[in-house]
Amino acid sequence: MKSIIVMLVAGLLISTVSFAQKITSDKVPSAVQKAFKAKFPKVTDAKWEIEDKTEYEATFKEDNAARSASFDKDGKWLETETIIEVAKLPHEVSETIIKNFPGYKIKEATQLEKPGNANLYEVELTKGKKTIEVQLKPTGEIVNKSVETDHDDD
Repeated sequence: MKSIIVMLVAGLLISTVSFAQKITSDKVPSAVQKAFKAKFPKVTDAKWEIEDKTEYEATFKEDNAARSASFDKDGKWLETETIIEVAKLPHEVSETIIKNFPGYKIKEATQLEKPGNANLYEVELTKGKKTIEVQLKPTGEIVNKSVETDHDDD
């Protein structure tokens, strides 16, 4: 179980490294630090990254779960992602994936919390060199889908 969590955290970190720059907590604006502490008061050890000079992301562990939370430069909370086991996806979400994405394997599953959207699931699917990221409601309704380019060096 620990190895699965470590692998998922590593995947999350690797996926953000290509787009983000690691920074020390003293480089995080005080409004962002204050908002983070208010939302996650028990967390004492967060690793920070900055994306596009306007979005700050903290990765951390809370209640034995690998999580990340994003805030804008003014401290407005944007989203929280929690890595979950594929088996913990709601049945309706799994059925939608099977029906709409035949032959794809679930590489990673996260539970998303966003303002206005109490609960979403984000699933990274792979088939050969093709990767699709899908956001779904707990009912299985697809909210968003993005196709990443094939990872072919031709």
